[in-house]
Amino acid sequence: MPADAASVDIDYARRLPKVEVSCSPSSLLQLFARQPPRAHGLQSLPRTALLIRTHPQLHAHLTGSISRSCLHHIWERKTAEDPALHLADPLVAIPPEKVDYDIKTFFPLFSSYIYRLCNDLPSIEFSTKAVLCDFQTDGVAYLELRTTPRAIPEQNVSKDDYVRTIAELLMAHNEGEENTMRAFLILSVDRRNTAAEAEEVVDLALKHRSAGVVGVDLCGNPAKGDVRVFTNAFGRAKAAGLKITLHFAETEASATDQELETLLSWAPDRLGHVIHVKNKFRERIERECIGVELCLSCNVHAKLITGTFSDHHFGEWRHSHVPLALCTDDVGVFCSPLSQEYYLAATHFDLDRSQLKSLAERAIDSIFSGLDERSRLKTLFSNWSG
Repeated sequence: MPADAASVDIDYARRLPKVEVSCSPSSLLQLFARQPPRAHGLQSLPRTALLIRTHPQLHAHLTGSISRSCLHHIWERKTAEDPALHLADPLVAIPPEKVDYDIKTFFPLFSSYIYRLCNDLPSIEFSTKAVLCDFQTDGVAYLELRTTPRAIPEQNVSKDDYVRTIAELLMAHNEGEENTMRAFLILSVDRRNTAAEAEEVVDLALKHRSAGVVGVDLCGNPAKGDVRVFTNAFGRAKAAGLKITLHFAETEASATDQELETLLSWAPDRLGHVIHVKNKFRERIERECIGVELCLSCNVHAKLITGTFSDHHFGEWRHSHVPLALCTDDVGVFCSPLSQEYYLAATHFDLDRSQLKSLAERAIDSIFSGLDERSRLKTLFSNWSG
C-alpha cells in the first residue's frame, strides 16, 4: 500500500497541517495543552505529534475556545484577589468530561458564567494568549478567531478597547519568529444586536483592519432576531472589501427560505454549519462556490443533527467542489481540537492519509487574509510529507 494511502491514526491527524479558518515556556504548555477526553474513546496524543504543524482553522469563537484549565487559572487568581467572588470553580461549573451542551444550555453557559469570569482586560489578554497557544500546539498553521465586540462598563472597557486588545495580541503573536501559526480576527454581529450595533461592528472592523481584522460574521442564538435588519451593515462591509462569513441554517428555526435568501443576498464568502439546507440552496452555494465551515463534534454533541458522526452532512459536502474547512467552533466547550476533528472525519468516512491531506489543503482557498498567506500555506503543504 502506498504511504499516502495508509490508514489514518490520531498521530497523523495531529501532525497534519491544518487551517482553523510563541507557545511560551514549557510550563505554559503543560498548563494549557489539552488531550481529547476519555469519553471519545481516542488514544492520548504523543508529544512527538507536536513536531509538524500545518492545518488551517477558520471557524473558532474566541471565548468558546478557552479551555477549562485556563478558566480555572483565571478563577483561582480572581478568588485570591476577591474571596467574596460568587462564581463556582470552572472545573465544577463546566465539568471536564461534559460535552453534551445543546442549543438550550450552550448560550447560557456564556452569559451566566464565562463572560462574568472573563470580565476585565487582564483575563481577556491571558485567555487569548492561552487560546493561541492551544491552537498552535494542536498543529494549526493558520487561525481565524472570531469574537463579538464587548464593552465592560464596570471596568471602563469600551468595545474599541476590547477589539484593540485582542487584535494587538494576535499581531504580536504573528510577529514572533518562533511561532508557526498565523492568526487573524473576525468580528461578529450577534443576532440579538440592533441594526445600529451591527453598524458599530462594521465600523470597528474597518478601523482595526490594518491590525489584522479580516472579516465580519453573523452568529448567536439561531432562535433570536430578524436578520433582515443587518442587510445594510453587511452590505457596507462587503462594499468596503471585508470578507463575510455567516452562521447558516444552523437549526430549523434559522433555515426558513426568507432567512436563507436574505443571507445569500449579502454575497457571503463562507457559510458555517449549513445543516438544514434545501437542495435549491445547496445548488446555489455550489454554483456560487461559497466556502463551507463544518463542525462535526459541535453538531453531534449539541444535537444539531440527527444521529452521530457518520450521519454528519460532511459526508455530502465533501463530494462537492466548494472550498471546505473542518473547524472546531467552540473547542473549550466540546473538547475536540482540530486534529481530533480530522481524525473523526477519517475514521467515520474512511479517509486515507492522502485524502485527509487534500481535505486540509481544501480550506486554503477560502481563507480571508489574502494571497501571501495562501502562498505560505500552499508551500507548507507542498513541502509536508507526513
